Amino acid sequence: MSYKELKSGTDVRGIASDLGGKTVNLTDEAVYDITSAFATFVANKYGKKTNELTIAVGHDSRISAYRISLQVVSALKNLGCKVKNCNLASTPAMFMTTVDLNTDGAVQITASHHPFDRNGLKFFIKEGGLESSQLGEIIDIAEQGGFTKIEGGSVENVDYMSIYSASLRKMICNAIGKSEEEKPLSGYHIVVDAGNGVGGFYATDVLAPLGADISGSRFLEPDGMFPNHIPNPEDKTAMQSICEAVTESGADFGVIFDTDVDRAGCVDSEGNEINRNRLIALAAIIAANGKKDCTIVTDSVTSDGLKEFIEKDLGCKHYRYRRGYKNVIDKAVELCEQGLDCPLAIETSGHAALRENYFLDDGAYLITKIIIELGRGRDLNKTLKSLKMPAEERECRLNITEAYFKTYGLRVIDELEAFVSKDTATYKVADDNREGIRVSTPYGWFLLRLSVHDPVMPLNFESNEVGGIDKMVALIKPFFQNYSGLDISAIK
Repeated sequence: MSYKELKSGTDVRGIASDLGGKTVNLTDEAVYDITSAFATFVANKYGKKTNELTIAVGHDSRISAYRISLQVVSALKNLGCKVKNCNLASTPAMFMTTVDLNTDGAVQITASHHPFDRNGLKFFIKEGGLESSQLGEIIDIAEQGGFTKIEGGSVENVDYMSIYSASLRKMICNAIGKSEEEKPLSGYHIVVDAGNGVGGFYATDVLAPLGADISGSRFLEPDGMFPNHIPNPEDKTAMQSICEAVTESGADFGVIFDTDVDRAGCVDSEGNEINRNRLIALAAIIAANGKKDCTIVTDSVTSDGLKEFIEKDLGCKHYRYRRGYKNVIDKAVELCEQGLDCPLAIETSGHAALRENYFLDDGAYLITKIIIELGRGRDLNKTLKSLKMPAEERECRLNITEAYFKTYGLRVIDELEAFVSKDTATYKVADDNREGIRVSTPYGWFLLRLSVHDPVMPLNFESNEVGGIDKMVALIKPFFQNYSGLDISAIK
C-alpha cells in the first residue's frame, strides 16, 4: 500500500479498526513510519536534529487511540525526541502545547466526526496546522523509510488539559471581572453534549468550577463507539439531542462539540439552534467587536441573509471563499498579510478561527467567547433577531462516474455558467463567489461546486419561500440530464 492513500487534505485518515467490517489500512507500520517522517520534517524545518526535538502527543476517545498512540510515542522516542504524552486531549489543545509547553510540534490522533472505526493523525508545528503540500512531503519521507534509531528519547506524561482548561477559565474571569473564587458563572445553567468525545472536560473543568449549573449535560464520558449519537454539530440527531437537553433542563444555554472539539454549535434558552449561519453571525459580532470595515471570511455556502447581516448590520465586509476550514483560515491569514483587518475565518461546519487565537479553529475557545457575552448579560435571541433565515436549505451530492472526474466536473461548471448566462431575466451569477458557480433565481440561489478530493459535485440550494427549492430544481434539471457521466438521482 502507498501511504499516499492515507492522505486526506492536511490530515492522515484511514480505517483503524476491523470492527466495522473493513480492512485496516492505518496499520502500526504506517503510523510508525509517518510519525517518524513528521519528526524528520520538523527537524529539517527548524534546523535541528530529531534528538533535539520536543513533541506533544494526544488523542481523542476513539477505540483505536491506544494502539495508535503506542506507535506514535514509540516512533518519536526511537528518534531521540522528548515526548510530552498528553493522553486524552482536544485537537486545539495539541497546537497550544507549542505555545504553553514550547514544543517543536504536536501530533493529535483523531478522525474528527468520522465513524468509530476510522482514525488518523493531525500534525502541528509552531506556525499552526500543516499545509497539504507539507503533509505530502512527510508522506514522501515516510515511503522512503530507513529511520535509524537514536538513543536518548524520553516520554513524560503531562496533564496538559488541566493547563488548557485553566486558561479558558481565566479568559472568562478576566472578561467578566470576577475571580475564580467569586464564581462568575454562578446563576447560569449551561448544559454540554460531548457526544462521548473529548469535550466533556468543558462542563466539568471549565464551567462547573466557575459556578455554572451543568446539570442536564449529556454524554460527557469518553466512549469511542459513540453509542448515543455522532459527535458532530452538523448532524441532525446530535443537534436534536442538545436542543432537548436545554429544553428538558430549563438551561440558559447549550453547547455541543464534535469528537475532538475543533468545532462547536450551541443552543439558546428557547431551544433554538445557534449553528451554521447563526453561529457565523454571532462569531462575527464578537470578532468585529464594534469595529466597522472588518473582513469576515466564510466558506461558499453561507446564506444571502448572513451576507446582508455582516455588511449592513455590522458594517463589515463578507468574503466568501472555498469550502474547507484550512482554505478559509489560509485566506484570512493572506488578507491580514495584505493589510486588511480580518479577525475571523469560519466555515458553516462550525470550524471557527479567530485571529486573536493564532487563527486556530478551536470550538472551546469560540464557545468561551460566547459564554463571556452571556455572562455580560447579552440576550442572544435579540442579538440575532435581524438575521434573515432561509425557509429551505438542501444539499444534493451528484456523483461523477467519469474516470477524470476533476476535468469532467470543471466542464460541467463552465457549461452551467454558459447555460444560465443565456437567460439573465431568470438567473444572475454571483459576482463575489470564489468556488464553483453560485446563481440567484427568483426563488433563491443554488451553488454547484466540485469536491476537492472526491468524484462528487455538491449542489447546494437555499430559498426564502417554501417550495422554492423544488422550483429551482425544475429550472435546472433539464441542463443536468444532458450529462451521462453525472449521477443526478439526488435531484430527481
